Amino acid sequence: MDLLLNPNIAYILLVMATFLAMLALIAPGSLIAETGAILCAVLAGYGIYHLSFNWWALVLLFLSIIPFVMSARRPHREVWLILSILGLIIGSVFMFHNSNGLPLVNPLLAFLTSTLLALFAWISARKVLQISQKKPIQDLSTLIDQHGWAKTPIEMEGSVQVAGELWSARSKNLIPRGSMVHVIGREGFVLIVENESS
Repeated sequence: MDLLLNPNIAYILLVMATFLAMLALIAPGSLIAETGAILCAVLAGYGIYHLSFNWWALVLLFLSIIPFVMSARRPHREVWLILSILGLIIGSVFMFHNSNGLPLVNPLLAFLTSTLLALFAWISARKVLQISQKKPIQDLSTLIDQHGWAKTPIEMEGSVQVAGELWSARSKNLIPRGSMVHVIGREGFVLIVENESS
């Protein structure tokens, strides 16, 4: 546990907690970033509890999350990102101090760690947002009113070949295997079809 009382180690854990919290805000729900942020925050908290620290630097460190989120979602991304990095660096350098009030965290370590983590988090966040905003390759709504073939007998359930792919299908009436079908709706990934001849 003595390792956690090293100001530089406590600082790195705190920055990691901030970084993972940033990712959790950008792409919530995976629980990986959330769990990692909590774990790093608890370990860093042990060091913070036993070391002399500046409250304003801790607040500034966590406030740097706000411009980071803005950099991923708003115009003028570079300006917001620079503000976030500056907040991380200043909050990091002045986080821990000795009895004379001098910073205990190595300034070069604070600069490199904050800059690299903020840039990595920003690139990751941009990729996550691009993926989440990307339209699916197959737009399921375009399948409605398409025609295909019954690959199995269809009533309560069955399979049809539509748009070059095999789909689960359902019909009110029995459709024999090999019949041509018409897609009249869908429920999730299940197509609602009718016999083309009806």
